[in-house]
Formats: sequence, C-alpha cells, structure tokens
Amino acid sequence: MSDEHLPLVSVIFPAKNEGNNVRTTLESLRAAKSRYPYEIIVVDDGSTDNCCAFLQTEEENGRVKLITTPGIGAAAARNLGAEHAKGTYLIFCDAHLTFPHYWIDGLVDLIKSGRTDAVSPAIASMHEPHKIGYGQTLDQRLGVVWTRHVNRPEPSAILPGGCLAVPQKVFLDIGGFDRGFRVWGFEDIEISIKLWLFGYRCLVQPSVKILHLFRKAHPYKVEFDHVYYNMLRMAYSHFSEPRIASCKKLIIHADPDRIEREVLQGGAAAQRLRYFARRKYDDDWFMRQFAIPF
Repeated sequence: MSDEHLPLVSVIFPAKNEGNNVRTTLESLRAAKSRYPYEIIVVDDGSTDNCCAFLQTEEENGRVKLITTPGIGAAAARNLGAEHAKGTYLIFCDAHLTFPHYWIDGLVDLIKSGRTDAVSPAIASMHEPHKIGYGQTLDQRLGVVWTRHVNRPEPSAILPGGCLAVPQKVFLDIGGFDRGFRVWGFEDIEISIKLWLFGYRCLVQPSVKILHLFRKAHPYKVEFDHVYYNMLRMAYSHFSEPRIASCKKLIIHADPDRIEREVLQGGAAAQRLRYFARRKYDDDWFMRQFAIPF
C-alpha cells in the first residue's frame, strides 16, 4: 500500500446515514493499489442508521480514524476531518464511491508535477458508468453543469467535492471549506471559486475515473434557508455588489432581506474584506475565464 519515501495522503470521508455504503467504499479503497501511504479518516456526521458502527473496532486497531459529531453539516465535517489529518495531501471523498487502481497516484502526481494546486478525477455514475463528468461549471442561476469529453488535464471552474485532492498547506492557506456555512449547499462551488481567486489552479484529471453512487434520497435535511444562506454568504465573500443583488433575486422560497441580514450577522462582511484584500483575481475574471453567464 505504501512507499516509505512518498508523502502520506489523508483520505477523508464525511458520512451521514450511508447504510452499507461506508463499508463498500472502504473495501474498494483498500482493494485499489497505490504507491502512496494513506490514512483513512471517517467523520460520522450525526448518522442515525449506525452506518459507521462497524468502524469502532477498526479504530481501536488503528486502521481508521473515526470522528463522530452530533451533526455539524457538510462543510464543517470536512474541515473537522482535515483538522485530524496528518497527510501532506488531503483527498475529500464521498462515502459512496468505487475506486480504480492507482487513483490516488493519478491525482497526487498531477499536483506534484506543479501543473495544478487542486484536482478532481472524472466522475461516473455507478449504475451508468458511461455517463462521465469531467469537472463542473456554472449556469446563469449558479446551477452546476457537468463538463463532458476532456481528454487531458484541463482547468475546471468547479471541482466536485465528491472527490477532491489538495495539498494540506493550500487547504490551510485558504481557510478550508467556508466555516460559516449551514448544513449543506455550495461547499464545492465556494472552495473552488476561492482557490481560483486566491491564485491557485484547479484541474480535472480525466485519466482517473471514480464511480459515484448518485442517490435519490438526501442524507441531510436540507431546507431552502440553508442553501440560500450559503449561496448569499458565498456571494458576499467573493462577488461584486451587482452579483450579490443577482443572487438575492434567486431567493424565491424565502425572504431575501431576512437571509441577507442573517448572512451579515454571521460575519460575511468582515470575511469579504479579508478575502478581497488577498485575492489575485476578481469575480469578473473568474466568470470570463469559464464563460459563466452570471
């Protein structure tokens, strides 16, 4: 599984009510060959179905680092996993994946080559593996659109958080996933935009293909307020005032003024000042770079 001369990789799995998926995902991980040594970190984010109970013995044996929470949300669970990581590289993974041989190598080697600072693989449906996405972009309503038919490593506007590799030092430099987000929504979009605006590069590696279980039921109890809050917090962190206004217009199932007040009470204005002071590119550059009509 390892080469003592290669850096440690931390593979971090947030999990919530995954049923048997955690077990099958870890079985696939361990069956996949890799030159790199790696540690496994599972963050059980308030599951009620005992999906991670079997890991307690493995934690005692030192095979898995298991962290349990009362339910802190997707972004916070990922950040918590990173706080416990010892690896030079972090790979955030959904707990419902199937991995090919040397997938870790394909992602980490691309970062080590100096061509990128963060990378995601091609991601295909577990049930329809011919349907493959090569990174993501955004539409006119900030909806996610999968990119198709990439033959070599290419820049990607948005790296899917279902499998995202990044050096620990880069992750710490940008502050990780947004620390004010609620429950679920916009985690992948926000961190990708932040990476780009802070001067880092995000590429998709098409030579690595992960299989992903696209589920019909959502493990988190997601409410419109949570998604709207995260969207507007992201806008205040990274967008111009006209784009903030455009985001407010997307809030149709809640009071946009109330959401905005809550976002500002949550410290978004101060974060905006910090981020604007250190970013290398602005949001106009980002939208032009990826032809995003927003």
